[in-house]
Amino acid sequence: MNRKVINSHKAPEPIGPYSQAILVNNTLYVSGQIAIDRETGNMANEDIATEAHQVMRNLEYILHEAGLAFKSVVKCTIFLKDMNDFQVVNNVYGQYFSHHHPARETVEVSRLPKDARVEISCIAVKEM
Repeated sequence: MNRKVINSHKAPEPIGPYSQAILVNNTLYVSGQIAIDRETGNMANEDIATEAHQVMRNLEYILHEAGLAFKSVVKCTIFLKDMNDFQVVNNVYGQYFSHHHPARETVEVSRLPKDARVEISCIAVKEM
């Protein structure tokens, strides 16, 4: 098994004992991202749309570090603190997956790290 840790210097540092992503053979497993802005170290959470865009940018930074893009993503998981935010987050998410729609589930959870309102993880595959 070929295993490599992926760490983007544009995405926020992990806030626990985990990696931003792990590439195993041709599959990239990206840890859940919240809306931490790496430059400021603060949450970009003025509103749920701003928060969702920062989450998507953090995912994009990690994908790019691995030589991938959103078109390589085959699966996402969205965690929401409040399912009432679903439509706004779904609209933001759709801007990044306009032509390619990976498999996905969205679940409401009671709490997320740093009191984030949204966290998204993904799995992407490198073309062989």
